[in-house]
Amino acid sequence: MTEEIVKSALSKVMYPGFTKDIVTFGFVKDIAINGNDVSFTVEITSSAPEVAAQIVDEAEKELKNAGAGKVTVNIKAPQMPKESSSQGKNIAPQIKNFLMVSSGKGGVGKSTTAVNIAIALAQQGKKVGLLDADIYGPNIPRMLGISDQKPEVTGNKVLPMKAYGIEVMSMGSLMEEGQSLIWRGAMIMKAIEQFLRDILWSELDVLVIDMPPGTGDAQLSLAQAVPVTAGLTVTTPQSVSLDDSRRSLDMFRKLNIPIAGIVENMSGFIAPDTGVEYDIFGKGTSQPMADEFDTKIIAEIPIEPAIRTGGDEGKPIIFADPSSETAKRYMKAAESIWSTIEEINANGGVDNQSVQPTTPPGVSACSTGGSSSQQQSSGGCGCS
Repeated sequence: MTEEIVKSALSKVMYPGFTKDIVTFGFVKDIAINGNDVSFTVEITSSAPEVAAQIVDEAEKELKNAGAGKVTVNIKAPQMPKESSSQGKNIAPQIKNFLMVSSGKGGVGKSTTAVNIAIALAQQGKKVGLLDADIYGPNIPRMLGISDQKPEVTGNKVLPMKAYGIEVMSMGSLMEEGQSLIWRGAMIMKAIEQFLRDILWSELDVLVIDMPPGTGDAQLSLAQAVPVTAGLTVTTPQSVSLDDSRRSLDMFRKLNIPIAGIVENMSGFIAPDTGVEYDIFGKGTSQPMADEFDTKIIAEIPIEPAIRTGGDEGKPIIFADPSSETAKRYMKAAESIWSTIEEINANGGVDNQSVQPTTPPGVSACSTGGSSSQQQSSGGCGCS
């Protein structure tokens, strides 16, 4: 029995829910061989016990077929997710945590970030949903390779679609391709509520929500409908993006949403032929903004052609090329986000009671149609 034979046998063990094996993922560690007896460690990203059990069973089977004697499989897995301790209004109580992915302006890679963070969290063993709440630019179906699929309707509810181990719903999957939406604020607010109330989401550990750019009705409606556990801001290094990102972070602060961090996209460039990283558009310029809002940059994502290709072809880089530098940075960002979520819940969670609307039903809370006295006392946002 040799290490080459062991790795060859284990390369037939697929990671549950994926089409890649545990050797290709780099999960197999510390192989030890004593005659025909084999022991090794598998460092998995899932905390689900059924994932570990399946890997152990299949690994033992393949190694026995290869002539191994005693097989010892040591599984290293993360802890099971803890229950949320959040309070307040929640129209989707089966979902433990909500992560709002926002940006001050469009075109900074917010949806790409949401997709890869969601898949990274799923690879780390969480039950994850991804809601494409970017009503005017629902690009996530294309990024996940499901743009030709339509969700199934059960009674008056809609089943989320599935891709790359996560549940998905998007306005882009409910409308004809190329159709425009010309909606006022009240319609956007209603759509956000329906995405949460009328979609048959499972009992998720976290729902990642890709928001429209800016700080408007969609963001406020979401914060009032569910207790948002944490907010993530996506920016680029340029000053024009940072100016708008400050507004996004200020919105989190005003809505009492804890900040999970900042993702700085287009941060440097990795040449596809050499793998060398160049600082061509600036890098790390988000740090003063992070300091200002008492948060941190959890990832500097470089410009890498594989990201664009993966998004266009429906093959997110975190799945299609997990060994790439970008995928590794998304994975670390997801770990940081989850650590923040667990810390928030350990400290009592969040409560959205203070941001509940004080304006009449159907009136945008930040429009001039609300009560003038309320707007004067609350800064114009119609929150209590």
